[in-house]
Formats: sequence, C-alpha cells, structure tokens
Amino acid sequence: MFSIPLFACQNASPVNDSPEAESELLPASEYPDQVFWGDLHVHSNLSFDSNSFGNQNLGPEAAYRFAMGEEVETSTGQKAKLTRPLDFLMVADHAEYLGFLSALQQDDRTVLGSDLGKRWKGYLDGDEGMGPIMTEYVAMVTGAAPKEVPDRKFNQSIWSNVVDIAERYNQPGKFTAFAGYEWTSMPGGRNLHRVVVFKDGPDKTKTIIPFSALDSDDPEDLWKFLEQYETKTGGSVLAIAHNGNLSGGIMFDDERLDGTPLTQEYAKTRSRWEPVYEVTQVKGDGEAHPLLSPDDEYADFETWDEGDISQTPKPQDLALKKQMLKGEYARSGLKKGLKYAADLGVNPYEFGLMGSTDSHTGLATADDNNFWGKFKDSEQSESRITSKMGGALWSNSKLTASGYTGVWAQTNTREDLFAAIQRREVYATTGPRIKLRIFAGWEFSKNDLEIGDFVKKGYDKGVPMGGVLSPVSGNETPRFIVSAMKDPDGASLERVQIIKAWRDSEGRLNENIYDIAMTENVSGEAEMLAYWRDPDFRKEHHALYYVRVIEVPTKRWTTYDAEKYDVALPSNIPKMTQERAYSSPIWYRPL
Repeated sequence: MFSIPLFACQNASPVNDSPEAESELLPASEYPDQVFWGDLHVHSNLSFDSNSFGNQNLGPEAAYRFAMGEEVETSTGQKAKLTRPLDFLMVADHAEYLGFLSALQQDDRTVLGSDLGKRWKGYLDGDEGMGPIMTEYVAMVTGAAPKEVPDRKFNQSIWSNVVDIAERYNQPGKFTAFAGYEWTSMPGGRNLHRVVVFKDGPDKTKTIIPFSALDSDDPEDLWKFLEQYETKTGGSVLAIAHNGNLSGGIMFDDERLDGTPLTQEYAKTRSRWEPVYEVTQVKGDGEAHPLLSPDDEYADFETWDEGDISQTPKPQDLALKKQMLKGEYARSGLKKGLKYAADLGVNPYEFGLMGSTDSHTGLATADDNNFWGKFKDSEQSESRITSKMGGALWSNSKLTASGYTGVWAQTNTREDLFAAIQRREVYATTGPRIKLRIFAGWEFSKNDLEIGDFVKKGYDKGVPMGGVLSPVSGNETPRFIVSAMKDPDGASLERVQIIKAWRDSEGRLNENIYDIAMTENVSGEAEMLAYWRDPDFRKEHHALYYVRVIEVPTKRWTTYDAEKYDVALPSNIPKMTQERAYSSPIWYRPL
C-alpha cells in the first residue's frame, strides 16, 4: 500500500503538550550542519586480490591523492581524475597477507626468507605464475588448507607504513584520512567481511597489528579484538559489515557462526561494535530484494543474485532461496532486528546505512559518467562491458557504479566524522551527492517546513537519522520532516519515500512504502520538502523508518561506455538507472 503522493500528507492535526522525543541533543550552536562525502572502503596494491588482478602500482598514497582531486595514472595507463574531490577516505586493504605480494614483487628479504615467500616467488618466476598463488591464498583464508602466516615483524612493518601514510594525508578541517583495514572472513566461501575503522593516530594504532581472518573467521572474535584495542589504548574503533548479498544468508542470520542461537549478549556486542552497515557498493545494491519485497516497485535495483563470494549458486527452490535472502539484505536485517529487540530486549541489527565503492583499483569512483570499475580489467575500455572480472569471475557489466557516504558533522576531522558514524547520523547514496535530512518527533507540524531554521527545529523537537524515538503516553503518532536536495551536478529528484518496518502484536514482521513527496514534472525537482504523519502507527509495535530518495532516470555507466567506444550494448545489459539515497533509520521502541 502506498500513501497519497503529496508533498505534505494531510492526515495530521496539531498536538499540544506532547512529551519531547528522546534525543542526545547537542548545544544549539553545535548542531551538525555540514554534510561531508567520502568512502571508507577502497583497496590498493597492498591487498592480495587487487595486486593479483593487476594493480601492482597504485598504493595507498595514490588512492588518497586521487580522492583529494589529483589526477593519477591507472593500472591500464590511463589518466583518471574525480570531477569533485572527496572529503574523507580510508584505504581498507585486506589484512590477510597485507602487502605480501607487493613485497614479494620487490624482492623483500624478510618475505623471501620465509617458506611461503620462497614458494610463491618460485611460482611467479616460473611457468605457473599467479594461478597457484591465488589457489593457495583462497584455500588458506577460507580454512580449506592449513594457514601459513607472514612473519609478525613483517606484518608490523607493513601496518606501520599504512598508518604513516594515512597520517601524512590527514589534514584536519580539509581532508580526513582514516587508518584501517578489511577483515576478510569468508567461512565456506560466504562473505562476512568487515571494514575496521580507527579514530586514532599512530600513537595508538601502531601498538597493534590487524586482526585478520587468518586469526579467526568468527565476527565475535573480531569484536573481542576491538574491545582489547580500546581497553589497551584508550582509543576508539568500529567495524562495518558489507556485501550481505554474497553472504550465503549468514550476514543477518538467526544463529551465531557456531550454530547456537542469538543471545542478549551477542546482540549487545554486535550493536556496540557495528553501528552502521554498508548497504550499497560495486558488487550490487543491498537495500532490498524483489522476492522479499514484491510490493516495492523499486526493490529490484542493481540486484546481484550471483550466489556467495565463492560463486556458489543460490538454491533453486523458491522457499529456500527466500529464506537465504532474508539473511542477506539490509531491509530484512533491520526487520529481524525488531524481532530480536522484542525477544531479547536488545536489537543486534540496529544499524545505520552507508555506502562505499569497494574499488580495488585505488580509485574511489561512484559516478556513472566517470566509473573505473573494481579491478584492473574493469577499468574503462572498449571490451569491459562484455568481459569478466579476472577472466572468470562475474561479468563486468554487473558492476554497480556505487556508492558514497554522506556524514552530518560540524567539522571535517577524524573525531567529528567518527562520532557521527557511531551515532548513525550518516546515509548512503549510489553515487550522487544528494543532500538528505530526516527528523522524527511527536510535535512536528506542516508549518515546520514553511518557517526557517529547519535543522534547529529538527533537533529541538525530535531526533535525526540514526536516533531512537522515546514512547509517549496517550494516542500521539510520530511525525516526520524530511528535506532532500539534488546533487548540484546531478539529476533531479523524482520522489521521496519513507520505508516503514514493524513487528506487530502477533510477532509478524511487516513493511510498507509511503510516497511522501512526488513530482508531476518529468524533469524532476531540485528540492523536496515533506511532512508526514504515520497513519498506521500502533504504540505497542516495535518500528523503524528510513527515507529513500530516488532520482529521475539517467544513463547507466554501460551506456556511457557504449557511446564513448561506439560499441553496441547487448540487450541484456541495462541502459538506464535511477540513482538513490538511503537515510539511516529512526527506531521506535515501545514501553
């Protein structure tokens, strides 16, 4: 069911003397008033897969320089530059064999002194080449073969260099460079990857070496490491899960990795260390799936039904497939969280939404008209729309030019950006820099859209994205004010929607999509303001709300390629797309 598509829904009436919503209000002069754009998930030649698939030249420094707006030479010898610089970046190279291939290619003595280094160097210098190295790497990371780990001294040296580079490019107030890495767990070929983000500088981050999937592939062990880091250093760290669409159903599972049921302690720990989730990136969009949301006409967006990270196909049986998908997509995970909030008293899946590129070229690009792919062989070329990644993986045409994260903060510093991520005042886009704000409260009215100081009213009378709305006595219903502005260099907006999910009194999980702002102008709108009051609210139901903003149709990157290289676009490859933004949710918890 969809609501009447009005810019301000008319089902509201003034409410007086209502209690204020729960909110960690900042002083009036300290409301986050700027949105900063960036990417916390980019790989350089220090990552095993980036390097083995051809990026042997672009390291972390090139990635930072590119993000800051400099022109760089790509792995295929082309010139690449962002149209607009980013505000922040983290080079999140894989912790497993971090820098090992790069050191091997440079004949590093420490690496060549190990049995693993000697054997892999022999492959590289012989006829076998990279093939057996990749086979051994995958077998060790997935646990199919005994693990051979690099020397601890080597790991410490590489990590220290990663930290030093981030420190060198970090310019508080101008450009933020976070130190971090990717924990690349894939038990049985199922994707449980997390990006680990440190707020701190080298005085703290250099006291550890990255905890990798070679240490453990269980997220609970990663969380223990994060806790030990904070206890030891007094620093701050968090983890961001991603690519649930390739997790084989276990990203938002109903049991722990060891097969035991979820517990209250598990829920507390996961929500503590993983405040946000990467909902969109180059390997598809992970907001919703059409089989799980058949009434949502926009659910089938850049959908990857490609199996898990090892390319194991999904079940053919429809019921089994749906059950697997429920553990893979963000909306389903958020809905499951409402179930556990009621059953356990704690929500393990109370996460905000953000986007990243997961680029393995060192190039953080999410624009369809300036898309540089995932690996070297998916950089711009005449053949990429008809070729496969690595010659045998997924078709390059399936890649999604996505995504970026918008962060609401006061200043462009590690401290402010990290705090915003922790409080979930962030949102995801599939590339466009759409400016989006949502507030929920009990006292908003349509007049709040018409009188100035939208932001101050939002914080004074409600909670922002990522917040929790306190229950109230009586029969009040939540009211929302939303502001969405197009990317100044992008397409206009077609509609603004609120996606609501709730757990009813019988324990059923439900969802509904409400069009709260739509345009009748085929060319779209530059700005949309909307006031909405939930017409179906029940105060005894656990619920959540997030905003989805959808642009008018524009050319997909595959069409730009076809035009640039004057080649025919196969009929099975999409020509157009509708870019979008997803706010972090706002939750309602009943008494």
